[in-house]
Amino acid sequence: MTVVRGVRAHLRRRLLVSYRVDPEVARAIVPAPLRPQLVAGHALGGFCVLGLDAIRPARMPGSLGLRSENTAHRMAVEWDEDGQTRTGVYILERHSTAWHAVLLGGRVFPGVHRHARFTIDESGDRYALTMDAGDAHLAADVEVGGEWESDFFPTVQAASDFYRSGRIGWSRGTDGSTLEAVALAADGWVVEPARVHSVHSSVFESLPPGSAVLDHVVVMRDLPIRMDASWPADARGVPRRASVRSTGTLRDPTP
Repeated sequence: MTVVRGVRAHLRRRLLVSYRVDPEVARAIVPAPLRPQLVAGHALGGFCVLGLDAIRPARMPGSLGLRSENTAHRMAVEWDEDGQTRTGVYILERHSTAWHAVLLGGRVFPGVHRHARFTIDESGDRYALTMDAGDAHLAADVEVGGEWESDFFPTVQAASDFYRSGRIGWSRGTDGSTLEAVALAADGWVVEPARVHSVHSSVFESLPPGSAVLDHVVVMRDLPIRMDASWPADARGVPRRASVRSTGTLRDPTP
């Protein structure tokens, strides 16, 4: 049950690490009626590492907000609704340093989280981060700047536009069989390319050999953001909650 409809925060940093994923492998991960969104013949998967400050309900002042480090493993998806194809992401799993996210996520606001330990080393434009949740772990050492290289997108602006259009994130609820959605918005959406020193993800490295290949990394910094459990106008017709089914479309599970 969603109690808090909107959350605001200050995004200190968001690393978006993306992989080219074999479409058949991605289809085995994404629950119907969602399906992988293909770009240049590949599915696009990856993970985000987000540093957030001033996390609070929309009407609460930022000075009373909380702080956390978070990760989300994701797969770009699409689905059909009202004769149109919608796009967003499916979140495989979320991890956080914050117990409020672990205890309240999926209960008072969509988004089930597991607790994890993080190490953060931020120096100027370089970010070296790790996350360890026992059975899941990742690491990223990247530096903002450098030439843009990607098999998915010809320019960093094209990548930025893609990520912005996929702002609706679906994930399984606490019951494991319901999909819940959150829409992410930023007052100023700016991404920067980053050079990769090293990247590791136990999730993508557990896939069949060669089925997930690192493509690019972009960084967002110093932005106010909103996470909204109320449905945005451009997604009317898609329920806020939907049942995972083997076939069909997203539907409201409430009779």
